[in-house]
Amino acid sequence: MDIKKILKQYSYRLTFTLLLILFEAFLGILFPLFIGKAIGGILNKDVSGILQLGVLGFFIILIGGFRRMYDSRFYAKIYTKVCRETIKLMPQESHSIKTARLNMLGEMVRFAEDQLPDIIQHSIGLIGVIAIIAFLNVKIFIGTIIVGLIVIGIYLLSSQKTLRYNSWFNNEMEEQVNVVATNQQSKLHLHLLKLMKWNIKLSDIETINYSVSWLIMMVLLLSSITISVSSGEIEYGVLFALIMYVYQYIESMVSLPLYYQNWLRLKEIAFRIKEI
Repeated sequence: MDIKKILKQYSYRLTFTLLLILFEAFLGILFPLFIGKAIGGILNKDVSGILQLGVLGFFIILIGGFRRMYDSRFYAKIYTKVCRETIKLMPQESHSIKTARLNMLGEMVRFAEDQLPDIIQHSIGLIGVIAIIAFLNVKIFIGTIIVGLIVIGIYLLSSQKTLRYNSWFNNEMEEQVNVVATNQQSKLHLHLLKLMKWNIKLSDIETINYSVSWLIMMVLLLSSITISVSSGEIEYGVLFALIMYVYQYIESMVSLPLYYQNWLRLKEIAFRIKEI
């Protein structure tokens, strides 16, 4: 089954939600800058920065809330259609496989609804943050590029192993209904042990990658504070904004690889659905 063909039927609605995500991401990039401006204004007894920050926050809440309400209804419609088409194309398969495939499709839709907007926002935010850091401090900018490449390398090294573990996990999931239907405790116990085996292996990969990445990011954060102060950034608002942007960069760089892990799982699921 070609999921892309089904999504093309909703191209206008997908474009609309994408534009909302991009606008929300753009406003999010401005937050540290407006916070720094508000702090600098308060120190100089000027409240205009606080008012601007409040307006920015109001619009982010308004747009974000509207997009989430819109997306929940939109993706519910897509999920219903895709599931109907999937079941129609596999009449000879067992109930166990059909149930597993519907659950996998649910994972794909939840990813699109809940995580895809975050991925886009983090990606756009990351580009914007790096550009602003480059403008504020070149040394820290070079540090962010080096750290980013190291983190990307860490996750790429484990990507094939993650795909294999997800494949074995999904193979076992497709047997679940059949195993439960036998009503034999020994088979159910063995089935659950196998599921948890692959789940633990996936969790271990994620934990190791995440921990190593965070350690590298902490080095960047501590170095950024030292470099900022030693380079003569004595205006508190500018210094605070720079460190906030570095921290925002770290948040994005730590989050995006976790989404990449989930994307690898969905890549394996999409391969199964495409074979129908």
